[in-house]
Amino acid sequence: MSRWLLRDDVPRGDDYDQRWRDLTDSGEGIHGEADLISALSAGGSVLDAGCGTGRVAIELARRGHEVIGVDLDPGMLDTARAKAPELEWHLADLLDIDLARTFDLVALPGNVMIFLSPGTEADVVANMARHLATDGRLVTGFQLGEGRYRLAEFDDAAAAVGLELEHRWSTWSRAPFVADGADYAVSVHRRAMAVR
Repeated sequence: MSRWLLRDDVPRGDDYDQRWRDLTDSGEGIHGEADLISALSAGGSVLDAGCGTGRVAIELARRGHEVIGVDLDPGMLDTARAKAPELEWHLADLLDIDLARTFDLVALPGNVMIFLSPGTEADVVANMARHLATDGRLVTGFQLGEGRYRLAEFDDAAAAVGLELEHRWSTWSRAPFVADGADYAVSVHRRAMAVR
């Protein structure tokens, strides 16, 4: 079972969405992920893997991307479906979902990697890579730190399925990544032949 579903200390569904509404109401920008993903995929197709309540997927669709959202949490997905019933949403585990198609970009924003079931991370990366178009990109963002999924493990999992690091930043707004003391990483991986 995923770490996310085991937690009872996090808001879900509409309660989770309230945090983003509060940030918007206070004047904060909440679309950093969508800004970067949109810039990297130039209107292409996007799989929002671990889409939660659909904040990123809905914004990408508003910008003209074809987007499909997948999440394992039924409460989060119910909220996404209520907000955007016209989009395609799937209740499924990223470990074994097969959408029988590929995407220009597969995104795992919002700390998805650190909420996966322990020991499944490399298999999830492999399954997401199977959903990438030949020159597609895998884009992730997750917190770093002691006791969390290590960035080196993530890079190894990506390399094992033929993906190479293209970019790495410390924020979705592309602040430079400094390995010493970094607490967050946004990574862009592509198939090795596409990086050159």
